[in-house]
Order: sequence, then C-alpha cells, then structure tokens
Amino acid sequence: MDSNRASQDQDQQDQDQSQDQPEGNFPGLLSAEDSQDTDNSSQIEEDTDHNYYTSKTYGPTDPMSKYLWVNVDQMDKEKVKIHGILSNTHRQAARVNLSFDFPFYGHFLHDLTVATGGFIYTGDVVHRMLTATQYIAPLMANFDPSVSRNSTVIYFDNGTALVVQWDHVHLQDSYNLGSFTFQATLHSDGRIVFAYKEIPIEVAQISSVNHPVKVGLSDAFVVVHRIQQIPNVRRRTIYEYHRVELTKTKITNSTAVEMMPLPTCLQFTSCSSCISSLINFNCSWCHRLRRCSSGFDRHRQDWVDNSCPDETKDNSCDIINTTQLYPFTTTLVAKTTGRSRGETTTAGGSLSTSHSPTSVPTEGKTTSVHPKESSAERKDTHPLHTGLILGILMVMLIMAATVLVTVYIYHHPTSAASLFFIERRPSRWPAMKFRRGSGHPAYAEVEPVGQEKEGFIESEQC
Repeated sequence: MDSNRASQDQDQQDQDQSQDQPEGNFPGLLSAEDSQDTDNSSQIEEDTDHNYYTSKTYGPTDPMSKYLWVNVDQMDKEKVKIHGILSNTHRQAARVNLSFDFPFYGHFLHDLTVATGGFIYTGDVVHRMLTATQYIAPLMANFDPSVSRNSTVIYFDNGTALVVQWDHVHLQDSYNLGSFTFQATLHSDGRIVFAYKEIPIEVAQISSVNHPVKVGLSDAFVVVHRIQQIPNVRRRTIYEYHRVELTKTKITNSTAVEMMPLPTCLQFTSCSSCISSLINFNCSWCHRLRRCSSGFDRHRQDWVDNSCPDETKDNSCDIINTTQLYPFTTTLVAKTTGRSRGETTTAGGSLSTSHSPTSVPTEGKTTSVHPKESSAERKDTHPLHTGLILGILMVMLIMAATVLVTVYIYHHPTSAASLFFIERRPSRWPAMKFRRGSGHPAYAEVEPVGQEKEGFIESEQC
C-alpha cells in the first residue's frame, strides 16, 4: 500500500503547519482527527484481509511518516523509562502496566509484555514461546541489545498512548549489518502505529533460522484440556484465530504503518444491538454470559462451556429462564398429590429425592393398603427394567450408527458429510502447542521487585 508523493507546495504547507503546533501538544502523538486531517495527500488502500483492522502505509516522502514518529527526547523525562534489564540482555521480556485500557481485537488490556526481540506480547498466559501468537510486532527478529552499549529499550506512557522504542539494536547473528531503530505506539482508542527510523537492510533479507521474522498483529484464545491418563493435570493449548501480516518490502527508513481497529461483536452490550449489528462478523448473543460474540475471541472456552453455540442457533432475544421451570413443576406435583395430610407428607418426601412429575402415580400407590404394597412394588419394577433395556438399545444403536458413519466417511472422502466434518474438526484450527523443540525461541520473563523499575528478577518459567 504505497502513498503518492505530494506536491512541493503541499509539503511546505504541511511543514509550516507542524511548526505552528501549540507547545502543549506532544510531538508525534496525533489524535484520530489529526491523523485524518493530515492524510489528504496520501493514497489510502485498505487491506480487506484485515477483518479486525485496516492498515495504511506511508512511504519515506510522505509527511505522515514524519508526523507519526514520536520523538522520545522531547517527552517528559520523568515518564520516559529506559529498561535496564531489557537493554542489556537477549531474549528477555518484562511486564509493563498501562495507565489506560488499551483495546486489542476488542479486548481491553491493562498490561503488556515488552520483549527484546522487537515485539510486544499481549497474552495473559506467559510462556516461553512468546513469538508464536498474541503479539504486536513492528519488527520481530533476533535482536540482542546486549551486544552494543548504545542499544536500549525505551517506553513512555503519557496517559493516552504507550510508546515502545527499540533504539540502535543489532541482530545477534548479523551485527555488522548495522543498527535498527523503530517504535510501536499504542493509542487508547485502539490505533496502532509502527514507525521506522533506521532499517539498514531489507526486512525480507533478515534470517529467520534462529528467530521468527514477523511484522504485524496476532491474537489467540487459550483452551484448557484435561488429561484423562494423569489426574489433576491440565494442558493449555493456544489457538490463533486471526493474524495481520504486513508487507515486509514496504518497511524501510522513514516509513510508518497506521492500523485502525474495526468494530467487533464484543462492543455490543445488549441482545438487540448484538443480533442487529451490521459489521464484518456474525454476532450472536449468549443469555447465560450476557455477552455478544462471534464465537472466536479470547473468551472462547467460556462461550463453549456455557453452551452458547446451541443457545444462539435461534438468534432470538427471548429469554427462557430454565431455573424457574423446575420449581414450578415441583410445586405443581405437590399440589396434585397432596389430597390429604398423609399423602402430602409422602409426596414431599419423594419430591426431595426425585424432583420429577413422573413420581405422581407412584405417590398414589404408596398410600394404598399395606398388604398390596409388595405387589405394587413388583409392578413398578417392570418400567424400570424396560427403561434400562431401552437405554442399552439406544446406546448400541448410536454406537453402530457412529461406526457406519465413520466407515462411510472413510470410503467417501469427497461426500458432503465428509466435507462437513473435515471443515469443523478441531485440528483445522491453527493450534499453537508450546512444547520443547517446537522451533520457537525461548523467552524468559523478568518482573520488578516492589515498585522499582530498575530491580528485576527472572520469574519461574511456564
């Protein structure tokens, strides 16, 4: 997505306007209105593959590239933090608390994890394979700030935006190529800006043998599986449900990329607004969770565990309160069987154990003459045996049908039934199972001791 070069007069006019900005404004931190006002000279091309974001790329000659770069040297010195540990280590990551709620794929984040490898990890579950998914990556590569005394990792939070800058960092396996300087700015309205000051080589030429090379965004949801062979042990599996991959050839010196968030189902807080929404997603409302979702977000496991996919099939806002159905039935049975004082007591006793209206005929027989109780009990055993036999037959029929369907699908892989199950099997999801030897570099997390930013210890690995 290239931008056309503006005329010389327009360039001079934009530069004059930038010089006349009030001193109270932070240079480089533009609001959404400012970004739209200064975008007249750029050719904007929206990437339709970004269902959650639209991206704009500005070339070296575009004035927006200069405006989107945040000059950290002109920021408040008390708010600019040079992370001592990240600036002197390799493959380390540290938590940074935000002073605002940052919306990422519709989810509000309160803290992030900054890594030395040129990316920000956004997940809640911290593991060693941070490069796999759930990241904001202006330029993810095998950067090692410890190889140069001039390399630093800087971050700055002014209350409405967080700026993370990798300043004069080198590739560990290609130190002679030169230093890289770039930054990522996260705005409170969800906008994400990647700005590049020094890119000595083409990004496509950076080696990905020892570390992935990525430019873009990614998000995933975590599913906890129980291992039947090992009790009380659960395995976490991360499924990546969306990724934004930016064109690496457009990343050069003095370029910038701005990504604008698109509406998601999570922003709707009522059933009517949810099911009537006209966005890129098929939104459904779950009454049990009181949440609007497309079914694929970070709350995926809650959505499935509460049977929201079955509840949203009717796509209706009518609420069926199942919790009031059984108390109503219980009251009805008690009134029906309670014709005398003795019968009411018997009915109450049986209701406390069965909670079913089918015990009504049984209640009448339990109040009959004592000599006939044994014959009545023998008569009642026949329905029990019949129900047990029917249940066994049903299970056998279901098992036989499952075997027949499996055999049919195996021998007819191109049939409609086969394609239906193939498209919906869990293995079709891009699962990220983090195990040893998975090919992803291992990152260690550092956390502050107390409230001091300079004192860090290495945390226990997940």
